[in-house]
Amino acid sequence: MLAGIAAADAICGKGLRKCFRGDDHRQAAELLATASPDGPKHKKLFVRLLDLKDAAHYGFGDFSKSNALKAVKLARELVSSADALFQR
Repeated sequence: MLAGIAAADAICGKGLRKCFRGDDHRQAAELLATASPDGPKHKKLFVRLLDLKDAAHYGFGDFSKSNALKAVKLARELVSSADALFQR
């Protein structure tokens, strides 16, 4: 999960030359949406990842293996997108 959050920061850094600084990662989603042509897609992935992060970190409900796999998939997609941006 943290890799996905770091990837979102990298996307913002590359595209905007800034990244969100604050405690509420959900506000970072708005910045991420403007950071690249794929920003709206990245925002959607990021928000879904944050929903899973909250459940995992704060114990909201049962965090299943299925949810863990979803979180890994979402984080990988964001990391892959960040990598692609840095390859341009």
